[in-house]
Formats: sequence, C-alpha cells, structure tokens
Amino acid sequence: MGSSKLVGIVLLVVGIGLLYFGYQSTQSLGNQLTETVTGRFTDETMWYLIGGAAAAAAGAFLAFFKK
Repeated sequence: MGSSKLVGIVLLVVGIGLLYFGYQSTQSLGNQLTETVTGRFTDETMWYLIGGAAAAAAGAFLAFFKK
C-alpha cells in the first residue's frame, strides 16, 4: 500500500468523524435554538461540517482514485 493511499484512508476516517460530530452538533438543543432564531447553525458546527466534507472528499480521492 502506497503512502498516498494510507494518507487518503486516514483523511477519509477523520472526515467521516468530523461529519459525525457536526451532525450530532446540529441535533443539540442549543444549536437548534440558534438555527431557529438566526436561520443558520453556529460557526463551530459549520466548521465541523465543512472540514469533514473536505477531508472526506480528499481522502476518498487519494485512497480510491489516485494511482
């Protein structure tokens, strides 16, 4: 297994973890109240979701598509 595939797998796992924590954060009472009042999630939740999606996408590319 090449080093880029290993890095890709690690990034994919970290990205999925961040997405999970971001989703859990969106379900919290405080975050739902903030969304109701302001119409958007808190900055911390958005960073979890954006960072998780970016890490998962980069990890999937490195692990499965790069030769």
